[in-house]
Amino acid sequence: MPTAELPGISMWYDERGQGDPCVLLHPGGAGVDSRALAPTVDALSQVFRAYTPEQRAHGRTPDVDGPVSYELMAQDTIMFIEGVISQPVYLLGVSDGAVVALMVARRRPDLVRRLVFAAGVFHHDGWEEGVLDGEPPEFLKQSYGQISPDGIGHYDVVVAKLAAMHAREPRLTRTDLHQITPRTLVIVGDDDQVRLEHAIEMYRHLPDAELAVVPGTSHGLLVEKPGLCNLIIAEFMTKDPVHTFVPIRRAANPASRSSSSG
Repeated sequence: MPTAELPGISMWYDERGQGDPCVLLHPGGAGVDSRALAPTVDALSQVFRAYTPEQRAHGRTPDVDGPVSYELMAQDTIMFIEGVISQPVYLLGVSDGAVVALMVARRRPDLVRRLVFAAGVFHHDGWEEGVLDGEPPEFLKQSYGQISPDGIGHYDVVVAKLAAMHAREPRLTRTDLHQITPRTLVIVGDDDQVRLEHAIEMYRHLPDAELAVVPGTSHGLLVEKPGLCNLIIAEFMTKDPVHTFVPIRRAANPASRSSSSG
């Protein structure tokens, strides 16, 4: 598989399918990588040219000296889009990947045609209490060791780096959300690790947002109900917004519904 040689990092990625480019950003955590996106990639690669880069210290992309942060991963992703794809993309992020995608859209809205923000938070207090506590399960260590170029002996280093990041990041505000202009789908499970109130707050403060709460699912909603989630995501990415009969929230700014439709 190819790698993108970025300043300071060699980013592994896969690509498949044909059509407009769509970048999918995997969840975070030591031992978590683009394999977690398999059901979504399988579906979207039928419509798009789907790219799945793996972030620094995740999957087949090595760790580098120093801390890991959402801002650094967003910077890596921007350079990946510019260097490998060289045009605006449809962007989907899940959990930590959603945070990275949001920061890309904030910093470089010119690179994002539409944004899917799945099971993520804009501020670290959006996680349910206790979600970030405790040690990661053993199977993640084995998953890390299977493909990491740094070897399984480096696993605890990455766990510590990501724990430090999660303790203080992200820290976006409502004002920051108001500045994120791409049309955005916020999608969560009804029993997600993300507080439902936090997802609703994000939906209300983004200028051009839609909200989907997937019933009967958890933080793993894209894997638990792939058919339903893929249908919602693909329709959002490929179709223009409908004209609703009795708009309330969107009635004050109808222009945004047409100007951001692709």
